[in-house]
Amino acid sequence: MPTFRTSRPVSAADAAIPHVVLVGLPGSGKTTVGRALAEALGRTFLDFDAEIERRAGVTIAEIFAASGEAHFRTLERTLTEELSGAGGFVLAPGGGWAVNPGCVGLLKPPATLFYLQVEPARAFKRMADGAESRPLLRRADPTAELTKILREREAAYLLADHTVRVDFLRESEVVAAIVALAGKVGPD
Repeated sequence: MPTFRTSRPVSAADAAIPHVVLVGLPGSGKTTVGRALAEALGRTFLDFDAEIERRAGVTIAEIFAASGEAHFRTLERTLTEELSGAGGFVLAPGGGWAVNPGCVGLLKPPATLFYLQVEPARAFKRMADGAESRPLLRRADPTAELTKILREREAAYLLADHTVRVDFLRESEVVAAIVALAGKVGPD
């Protein structure tokens, strides 16, 4: 099995337990909520961007600058293919993962997808300090860019099994909502 930089040892991942996958715009809280959700469910957490950076030895911004978005999407798909043979993770892929051809189908079924729905202005406000590290947001008007990205991706996000509106919820409230929707607190 491939090695991953996760919140728990990979051996804790059980292929018989479907992944929980968080999708949504950059700034929707996928990583923050994902860590807390994994803790609440007693599962392993994996952030795609952090894993891709670890493997490449450079930042996502550097990957985009040196090799382009298409190369990044290939790395994202490769990681998804590896995860299709595992289970039990809480996964936080990048915002464009859901529209990367074939990625969702590699995990779902049996994975359960949750769309963390947020307004673009609120997403930008949440990540304003780190927006410069996000290649797709290096624009004169990042909120307008997020709005454009949402128009392009929302149909894919809405294919998730569940949608949780996160604009005004605290992290703990989002986690509680997902746990309630997931129907169980952890692996059996």
